Amino acid sequence: MTESESLERAIHEEVALVPYDPQWPSLFGTERERLMRLFPSQLLDVQHFGSTAIPGMPAKPIIDILAGVESMAVAESLVEPLLRSSYTTSAEFNATLADRRWFMRWADGRRTHHLHLVVLGGIEWRRRLRFRTCCVPIQNWRTATPF
Repeated sequence: MTESESLERAIHEEVALVPYDPQWPSLFGTERERLMRLFPSQLLDVQHFGSTAIPGMPAKPIIDILAGVESMAVAESLVEPLLRSSYTTSAEFNATLADRRWFMRWADGRRTHHLHLVVLGGIEWRRRLRFRTCCVPIQNWRTATPF
């Protein structure tokens, strides 16, 4: 799938909220392990965030993944390797983002994962984890990020 086809499909894909799926944490865990094997020195932390990370909450069935890197230069250096590792993106959309890089993963004709590369501990890192942290008691997370 080309970049423009991927973006066009994402824009026009029907997305609906579905009941919480208890498999979402394990789907995240599997993808986290894969990403950490592929990029062990570049990805400093990988977290599950967004509505699929909140137990019991209805959500769009797309796993949101937040990956912390040392700098946006590192994030930029991962674009091509991620594209070779089953992710797609929009260079046009990413060009509008100063503080993150965004990717999609597809299976069976639908998006399954969104990957956001941000600076670990930076403003975007903290902002994107805040929702999860507010909705789920911190003791439920293996690694807690202080705010």
